[in-house]
Amino acid sequence: MTEANFPLPVLEGHSADFYGYCKQGELRFQRCTDCQAWRHVPRELCAECGSWSWEWARSSGKGEVFTFTVVGRALHPAFAEAVPYAATVVELEEGVRLLSKVTDVPPDELEIGMKVEVDFEVASDEISLPVFRRASASSD
Repeated sequence: MTEANFPLPVLEGHSADFYGYCKQGELRFQRCTDCQAWRHVPRELCAECGSWSWEWARSSGKGEVFTFTVVGRALHPAFAEAVPYAATVVELEEGVRLLSKVTDVPPDELEIGMKVEVDFEVASDEISLPVFRRASASSD
């Protein structure tokens, strides 16, 4: 296992739960058990109904590119060799948005609305990051 050479998430609180599921190959988000609203980033209180009741519910992992920006000059030295890359916001079928990357599409070929599906990239022994790839024709 090769440790990632870039900053990784801190595994505390709800972040540890989220990345724990990712490590298992599951993309899960919080969902209010009272009004069924999905949410990300994780937090205790539902912004829709104010309920404190929630669960970690499994996402379909399917979505589309909501927006992206192509980074041509790294703002952190650890990303210098990765440029150009596209920081991509994916909107999942459940309505939550996740900042990630699309691994199999060059930045100049990304399009808003492109269908994508989740994959996981091993970053360390403890962390797998949710990333995306172009959706296969059979997954539509």
